[in-house]
Amino acid sequence: MKLQRVLQYAQFLLRQTVEEGDVVVDATAGNGYDTVFLAQLVGEKGHVYAFDVQQQAVNSTKNRLHEEGLSERVSVILDGHENVAHYINERISAAIFNLGYLPGSEHDIITKPNTTLKAIESLLGLVKVGGMIVLVVYYGHEGGKEERNQVIEYVSNLPQKKVHVLRYEFINQKNDPPFIIALEKMKEL
Repeated sequence: MKLQRVLQYAQFLLRQTVEEGDVVVDATAGNGYDTVFLAQLVGEKGHVYAFDVQQQAVNSTKNRLHEEGLSERVSVILDGHENVAHYINERISAAIFNLGYLPGSEHDIITKPNTTLKAIESLLGLVKVGGMIVLVVYYGHEGGKEERNQVIEYVSNLPQKKVHVLRYEFINQKNDPPFIIALEKMKEL
């Protein structure tokens, strides 16, 4: 088996976790690629909640879902992921984040450590035992290293008997390559 690139590995982890009929979260909808991928995984009986703070991202995600015929399976929400608990009160099997900025848009609108940490904490309470939260960490922008450091500090202190924390990265790539942090819930927190 060859080493998977970061985005391939994120999808691999989600494929191993999400089953048809599940409820999942795309915490940073962006251009909608992960939302579409999750909507395909959950099938007709499942549901995806996709969050983004930018109208441009919400529109792009809705358009992509419409093109794929998947709109019925997804709630696209114009709100920050830190408010996930206001919208979801059922168990989820997985969530994904792409930390950083929306590709092809303003680089001054970025995910922030305080909202990301609040979202992770909320999602850890919603995710079922055996479920997973996948964070794809892009940090090569202003404010990115601060968010990276705070996320690493937070997840490093999660109780190891309740949450397995994995970091997957290529360490010989240049220019702040993205990496994955995966949180697998083993017991209720």
